Amino acid sequence: MCVACRQMRAKKEMIRVVRTPEGSAHVDGTGRANGRGAYLCRDTTCYDKAMKTRALNRALEVTMDTEALNTLRNELVNASGPQTP
Repeated sequence: MCVACRQMRAKKEMIRVVRTPEGSAHVDGTGRANGRGAYLCRDTTCYDKAMKTRALNRALEVTMDTEALNTLRNELVNASGPQTP
């Protein structure tokens, strides 16, 4: 389920964001990285909504600074590739 729009989708249609044991968050391209994970749709509007409502921070139980959020957005855009309708 997407933490922003709350829609159920197949895992392959979503991007997994993982919090590592060290406390940093990044996009998990493999879907198997160790750590607490949260899913976002492959859409920047869902990312923006998650940032506005702080849903990603709550799901990952971490407070992310602005630099980390910008890096995460860039990773999300690069990892999302072509969007499916």
